[in-house]
Amino acid sequence: MALGKRRREQQSLLVATTSLPQSPGHPFYEKLNRLLGESRFDDYVEELCRPHYADGQGRPGIPPGVYFRMLFVGYFEGLESQRAIAWRCSDSRSLQGFLGYSITDPTPEHSSLTVIRQRLPPSIHEQVFAKVLAIAQEKKLLKGKSTAVDSTLIEAEAAMKSIVRKDTGDDWKEYLRKLAIESGIENPTDDDLRKFDQQRKDKKVSNDDWHHPHDPDARIAKMKDGTTHLAYKTEHAVDLETDMILAAGVYPADEGDAVTLPQTLALAQTNLVLSGSETEIREVAADKGYHSNETVTWCDSVGIRTYIPERESRWGRRWTDKPEEEKAAVYKNRRRMKGKHGKALGRLRSEYTERSFAHVCETGGARRSRLRGLGNVFKRYLMYVAARNLGVMMRALFHMGTPRSLPAAGKASPCASSGWFRRWADRLESRMARAAFHLIRPPSPDRTPLVPRAA
Repeated sequence: MALGKRRREQQSLLVATTSLPQSPGHPFYEKLNRLLGESRFDDYVEELCRPHYADGQGRPGIPPGVYFRMLFVGYFEGLESQRAIAWRCSDSRSLQGFLGYSITDPTPEHSSLTVIRQRLPPSIHEQVFAKVLAIAQEKKLLKGKSTAVDSTLIEAEAAMKSIVRKDTGDDWKEYLRKLAIESGIENPTDDDLRKFDQQRKDKKVSNDDWHHPHDPDARIAKMKDGTTHLAYKTEHAVDLETDMILAAGVYPADEGDAVTLPQTLALAQTNLVLSGSETEIREVAADKGYHSNETVTWCDSVGIRTYIPERESRWGRRWTDKPEEEKAAVYKNRRRMKGKHGKALGRLRSEYTERSFAHVCETGGARRSRLRGLGNVFKRYLMYVAARNLGVMMRALFHMGTPRSLPAAGKASPCASSGWFRRWADRLESRMARAAFHLIRPPSPDRTPLVPRAA
């Protein structure tokens, strides 16, 4: 074979479309398009978004199905910004086919994503998320009786050096200058301010006194790696039987876990109803950060059995100044946590919730938000979680959860890479998981509905 040489002269700008090379497409995105087409996803979102567009006036905008598909691409390709999503879709021929564009059509720009996101309210994104759960319900991949809840922090698109005082509007440097002058330093330089800041004690930054002028919804929080950033708190409610995320809430980072748990459970139950499922949440497992008398009592009043460990206390609990129903609910939760079922749910909770955060935040590119404002962050994050649910369905139906999983499966052994072996191994694994779950699940003949009990 002769050595090929790269062309160095400019080719003709006039090229016939018939002579352009055709991309065979990516098997993952082709099967995902087939899955969305079977459920009439595009017709649903177009009818859902119709009230937010002019009726027959103006230039036709970008189809809503393309907008949501581009957000799904952001998760599957691990992209965290709109510019990266727009560039990736315009650069890949397989993604152009996934969006429904030919090789001669330009794909949407990143500014178009901003315009559509500002046009559509959060309720539209919530209904699209429920539509993805409805697809899982049609494929019998949604249960919802046993749920696990956990939270994590994501970085906001705001820098700590840009925070200002709420009362005076001074930035950090001006605040230090005033403190240095009060301590007796006249006309302090930048070096004097650095030394003064290093030597002074009780250097705490409170959300009550400081905020970011361009992102007031972000809160100062300490991340898991020990650093301090402006952040948001995200919370997942995961189905312990199917690994589907039933709800994903975005809250200010300074809100406690015990405060947001009822909101997330109510949102998960609402999504189950919108997806066409008649299942009611019966069990919830969480870590000890979610334990409080009010939270456990609320769950008991709506018929949800809690499996939440208590914080360690040196002096025990005092019930003389608390209602009797709080004491009964806390003691029930304590008794359930000592059983085998409670311990098994605790292990499943740590596995399923941490896996969901690893998929969405780490490999999915949502650890840091490139948008500002609680509403904008919630819209983008919810669609990334919906894409993660689509990946779970793709793995169950076609044995590929991400576009990168198919080449990874091809590098396995010849026996493991064969189709019949993968289907047999996945079927065996799912049967063993269901059998193990039902073995640890105690019988519960009486099922109370998810409504508050009468006083």
